[in-house]
Amino acid sequence: MSEDVEQQSESLDLCSDEELLTRFRAGQTDVFGSLVRRYERELYGYLRRYVGDDALAEDVFQNTFLQLYQHIDKYQDGRPVRPWLYTIATNQAIDALRRVGRRQTVSLDQMRTADANGDVHSLLDLMPAQAVDPFQQLEQEERRERVRASLDQLPEHLRSTVILAYYQGLKYREIADVLGIPVGTVKSRLHVALQKLQEAWQASNSLSEEV
Repeated sequence: MSEDVEQQSESLDLCSDEELLTRFRAGQTDVFGSLVRRYERELYGYLRRYVGDDALAEDVFQNTFLQLYQHIDKYQDGRPVRPWLYTIATNQAIDALRRVGRRQTVSLDQMRTADANGDVHSLLDLMPAQAVDPFQQLEQEERRERVRASLDQLPEHLRSTVILAYYQGLKYREIADVLGIPVGTVKSRLHVALQKLQEAWQASNSLSEEV
């Protein structure tokens, strides 16, 4: 790689997402690859978790940036790029799942959120814990599977909100932009989703005790 190319690459790395798209709209097509590489790991990871299939996630990822490329004229200079990308990716994922007739499945292992004190917790931590005993590890895995099953059964609009908040770590305003809903609706959806998860968890515990 020549020195000029290296300097140009470093210069693009210093640009914000918004600057890259503005330059792309102005005809600097070479910056598009920089944006793809910048979001490759984050967005592909989100899609793989959303659709539950590596190959399908790859297809949706490519379609996401194809849509961005084809509809770049709709981008308004200065508009936050990250939530816009998530909006496109989420819509593409929903369409892909409908085409193959599948529901999304969610992994709980890396879902995290911060409380009012800034301490990070997993979504699993929000469910009531069971007593510790010699079979704690086995019970923890059973608990994880039961919560995952409950999460997979949530309506799509609640499940999508939970993924964006607890796994991707998007802020309420960003989630609102992605889903095209008010911030208050984001908060209410998360509240309802957690209530439903708690109810499903309690029902699951009751069935286990009966058995």
